[in-house]
Amino acid sequence: MFERLSTVPDAQELIDRAFRRGSKAVKAAGNDAAFVGTAGGVLTTSLSSIVKRFPTFEKLPEFYYDLVDAVVGVDRLRISLSRVGWASKQIRRISRDYMRSPRGAEEMRSALGRMASVLRSIDEDLVFLNEAAARLREIPGIDPSLPTIIIAGYPNVGKSSFLAMVTRARPEIASYPFTTQGLIVGHITRKDQKYQIVDTPGLLDRPLSERNEIERQAIAAMRHLRGVVLFLIDPTGHCGYPLDDQLRLLEEIRSWLELPVVVAYNKSDIPSEHKPPDGIRISTLTGDGVPETIDICLAMMGDRSRL
Repeated sequence: MFERLSTVPDAQELIDRAFRRGSKAVKAAGNDAAFVGTAGGVLTTSLSSIVKRFPTFEKLPEFYYDLVDAVVGVDRLRISLSRVGWASKQIRRISRDYMRSPRGAEEMRSALGRMASVLRSIDEDLVFLNEAAARLREIPGIDPSLPTIIIAGYPNVGKSSFLAMVTRARPEIASYPFTTQGLIVGHITRKDQKYQIVDTPGLLDRPLSERNEIERQAIAAMRHLRGVVLFLIDPTGHCGYPLDDQLRLLEEIRSWLELPVVVAYNKSDIPSEHKPPDGIRISTLTGDGVPETIDICLAMMGDRSRL
């Protein structure tokens, strides 16, 4: 979706690039007017290209729109892209005005100085767009039309381990919370039907308005992807969060989420004094209960095939 987004140069990089090309054009054409025309053309094309590489937000699927908004902010992107588009038009106008009646070296320097001034006025926007492009390129390719198992739950309950066990995806797995910093996707196929399995960042039990960017990515996934939510709970407390807190989060999600929810209690291989409520018992360490959990999720989406 965002692989076309390349590095966005800052104002000084663009100025240096354009002026180098302008200098070469002067030597080839033998007149100073070629400097302004070439530099102006390079800058206009470069700025227009930056704007075109970013997606048209109105045409984005709702899933990706919310994801972009969570990661970098759609409104901020629109403002910066608008300013870059404005700069492209301004520089085109300066170049055309000069080329209509090119005069001496002083007028040439004045035109080039005005171009550079326009570029420096949008330098913060260029820096922001470069950072935004880098972050958007990290978003995995997720197809909102595919049936999806969305793995959710508190941090460090075993979501990434589950994904790694059932797909070829290899997320980073560690024994501390917030290891997953974004959405990670894997795939399985049953009876020629492809399914996505999405590992979401850990959610905390607090109001939506107080959730951070990473948590909002999980919210975007659960609201717009079609399929089933697999909510993992660690009843042992090894994840660092009490069972009661995890159950409260489960009820909160059920209160607003329209997708069916499958609940699985992970880390069944670890002895615990806490007896979880009745439900699926699994271990992402030994694999116990994992195939059956996948079967249940697929059955809810109309596929009763086995692993």
